[in-house]
Amino acid sequence: MKRIFVLLVSAFIFCVSVSAQEVAPFKKGDRVAFVGNSITDGGHYHSYIWLYYMTHFPYQEMWMANCGIGGDTSENIYRRLDGDVFSKRPNVITLTFGMNDSGYYEYNGNEPEKFGNSKVEWSRVHYKDIEKRLKGLTDTRIVLIGSSPYDDTSKFNNDIFRNKNTYMQKIVAFQDSAAKANNWEFLDFNAPMTELNHKYQKEDSTFTICGNDRIHPDNNGHMVMAYLFLKAQGMVGKSVADVNINAKNQKVLKSENCEISNLKNTKGVITFDYLAESLPYPLDTIAHGWGMKKAQAEVVKVIPTFMEDIDNETFAVQGLKGKYQLLVDDVLVDTFSAEELASGVNLALYRHTPQYQQACKVMALNELRWEIERQFRDYAWLQYDFFLEKGLLDVNDEHAAEVFREGQKTNGWVGARRELYDKMIHPEVREAMTSEMDLLVKKIYDVNKPETRRITITPVK
Repeated sequence: MKRIFVLLVSAFIFCVSVSAQEVAPFKKGDRVAFVGNSITDGGHYHSYIWLYYMTHFPYQEMWMANCGIGGDTSENIYRRLDGDVFSKRPNVITLTFGMNDSGYYEYNGNEPEKFGNSKVEWSRVHYKDIEKRLKGLTDTRIVLIGSSPYDDTSKFNNDIFRNKNTYMQKIVAFQDSAAKANNWEFLDFNAPMTELNHKYQKEDSTFTICGNDRIHPDNNGHMVMAYLFLKAQGMVGKSVADVNINAKNQKVLKSENCEISNLKNTKGVITFDYLAESLPYPLDTIAHGWGMKKAQAEVVKVIPTFMEDIDNETFAVQGLKGKYQLLVDDVLVDTFSAEELASGVNLALYRHTPQYQQACKVMALNELRWEIERQFRDYAWLQYDFFLEKGLLDVNDEHAAEVFREGQKTNGWVGARRELYDKMIHPEVREAMTSEMDLLVKKIYDVNKPETRRITITPVK
């Protein structure tokens, strides 16, 4: 028999600090642009954040966009603000940079300190250009994000740019100062993720939350990033639902974020109708994305309190003796002792409940949307990191195609996007893909509304 309420017994408790970091929650109608480099471009943290809002606030429709481009520095980001970011009409912009700004190979050279400081100053200069543009926006929230770290302490191999993250943290420091000076919001991924690395590396020197290249977090790392963002927004501790009933007296003791009705105890069989205001947060068990090997669900190995913090659908029943089966819409969830039910069980731990399966539909639709959006990011890379410097931004005529064909002969990154460019050069294709994403978002907000569930608690003889 499962004791799901003690999931964390074998795990040590590690609380990730986001003290003094606050980001206002998103609200209905918000249009959020997540601006960054390849960690944003090919990553899931933004889609995981949106998935939380899709499931926990199903009636607050909003829109979020991946505005990352692989390899980008602050200088690159500045050049594409108008065409790639502002054109999406966001009223919230999150901005992260620093991984590419801080450089790479020279940290293993003769003057690493001089190099690192020069890159920090270079980043500051180009950030100032961005800042001027952002300060000119009206009715737009700005959230600066300190980059996820470069892991230069894990010992899974010897290919390390020594002390690179030290200089990334200097970039984070001036981002923090800039946010304060402009009365903008700020969130740091670097410090808490570095803290996680150091904590777990004491037990396993090869551990990293930053992926196989020390740079790009896997899906579990992106879920950590989403967790940190949601925690800064005050979402930790917001229950999917919190139910507590007294079966003997047929009374509802607590019904947080849900409605309980028609509570009955008929010859020891307890039944009631349950309408939650949220869906459980679904955790994908499949690794998605190029080169990814870990699933989103593996976040619970890194943040042991994740389910308690983010995905808590607690059912507690008082006044029982013996063992009971709990069913949702005639689907058997599990068999529990009266003591377990009295303490409370977290239904979000069970993937086969009707409400969790409903949430999985939302997750699948959101993942499909992410996959289409990723193609637009590869197209954006071609436009801003290849065509822009040739004076052919968004030209898409036969001359541009000829330049592309020549470029792919010597640039493997260009060549790798040949099939995509052959399709997306046509505006009709881009329009159709945009319409498909819009349709997916509409479908998500059609299927994400919680439904009334019939709960049955039956004694086992």
